[in-house]
Amino acid sequence: MSKDTRKGLMFQAGILAIAGVITRIIGMLYRSPLTAIIGDEGNGYYSKAYNIYTIVLLISAYSIPSAMSKVIAGKLAVKEYRNAHRIFKCALIYVAIVGALGSLFLFFGADLILAPRSAHVLRFFAPTIFFFGFLGVLRGYSQAHRNMVPTSVSQLFEQMLNAVVSVGGAYVLTRYIGDADESLRAQYGAIGSSLGTGAGVLIALLFMIFVYHVNKKGIHRRIARDTHEDMTDLDAFKLIVSVVTPFILSTFIYQASTSVNATIFEKLLMNYKGIEEHDASIMYGIFSAKAFNIANLPIALSAAAASAMIPEISTSFAKGNKAEAGNTVSRIMRIMLMISIPCAAGLFALARPVTMILYPQKGSLAKASYLLMVLAITVVFYSISTVTNAVLQSVGRLKAPVINAAIALVIQSVVLVPLLIYTNINEYALAIVTILYSLLMCILNNIVMKRSIAVSYDFRKTYALPVISAIVMGIVAFCIHMVFEKLFKLFLGPYFSNLIATMIAVFIGAFTYFAVLIKTGGATREDILKFPKGAKIAGLLEKIRLL
Repeated sequence: MSKDTRKGLMFQAGILAIAGVITRIIGMLYRSPLTAIIGDEGNGYYSKAYNIYTIVLLISAYSIPSAMSKVIAGKLAVKEYRNAHRIFKCALIYVAIVGALGSLFLFFGADLILAPRSAHVLRFFAPTIFFFGFLGVLRGYSQAHRNMVPTSVSQLFEQMLNAVVSVGGAYVLTRYIGDADESLRAQYGAIGSSLGTGAGVLIALLFMIFVYHVNKKGIHRRIARDTHEDMTDLDAFKLIVSVVTPFILSTFIYQASTSVNATIFEKLLMNYKGIEEHDASIMYGIFSAKAFNIANLPIALSAAAASAMIPEISTSFAKGNKAEAGNTVSRIMRIMLMISIPCAAGLFALARPVTMILYPQKGSLAKASYLLMVLAITVVFYSISTVTNAVLQSVGRLKAPVINAAIALVIQSVVLVPLLIYTNINEYALAIVTILYSLLMCILNNIVMKRSIAVSYDFRKTYALPVISAIVMGIVAFCIHMVFEKLFKLFLGPYFSNLIATMIAVFIGAFTYFAVLIKTGGATREDILKFPKGAKIAGLLEKIRLL
């Protein structure tokens, strides 16, 4: 792989990573005022409906960008531009059919899946399924051309409008209900929030259509010069189905753990322990919409790395260059761990301060904070499993992630049931099995990956030194926050004293992490240059004599 190609890969991964983190941050920030409007009960209704929506979306459209990126990148690698475009057009027809079926199922089958209040919320997600398919195809087509900018910008547009409409819709509908039954207000607030998801998808779709039309002339010029033999529409559909199906199955099972856990949690608490739907929804809302939501933020980095990697590895394999693909995986994995490990340590050390900033409701602050501490380690496990999942799909081991996810799902479900029946840990049972599931996926994917591709790691630099540096960072950040929070409380209220103390702790903690990592030999100048804006970061570190 050439130096320019490596830089291009890291640049594209960096763009997706930055966009992913920004969208996650926007997502968390708007959840705070939204929670203030709809409460933990409304969060529970919304989260259960959203989990089912996500599963149907996975089956109908969500895996399309990755699948199309893989298929079309393979065709572009051998300059089959006409066939690549034929696959693109057939994919649009495919998602139109499957998306319509998914929307109808979600609308008419809601009562078969969820309790009445959550089912009513679920129906408002139905139209989004249809539109997301077209968005997915356009994003996958752009990514196959190794251009992640349109996808990144569309994600930002999607999340921003989602935030505005979600909060606005929840506010308007809860005001419309007035001082009615508290559970009814929570339900209507959740419905208002669901409208934001559809609005975000629509604006992102319009943007991607605009991008395609801007580039349409260039695409057709390359098609006109293509002299390769044309594939038929039937062949294109067969190829799409053969690649999309494993992607769907693996992603479906990979993500199904959340919905399976929600269903088991609700059914056992309501039917076995006699807990009301109102109380069960509050418990699940604290876990899912608060602790789990925060823990998911850093995973955007690994998801971005995986998305950027798929066309690169697929191209290398199409050319028969397995060594180059292995080097790409090793490089991405090391950088991803260099970031995800300190993120996990930071969330553990600053769980309460971070939760208080985003979700300051006193009634659930302590429980949400403790849940976040338990879930912090999943940042590392999910990051590794997300990247390895993409690698296995890229190298043709399409069934492996499906089998691994199914094994992990069965085991975690078997563990969850007795935890809920024979203990009273409730939400903490969900956190425990989430750790178990992410760990199993991490282990199983790595076993299969190492049989398929030559990936070598320097254990000391990849794992040991980042862990040591992250532990030091966590201790420093915790102590810094404690000192500054007490100081600022002398003249500020609890919220703002915590906010400022947390910002200082994060800044000093990040500096401490990189200082320890660099001084112990865990990161070199060459490693820093591989980060997005690496040259500027390296220059800054040189000025303060860390490099």
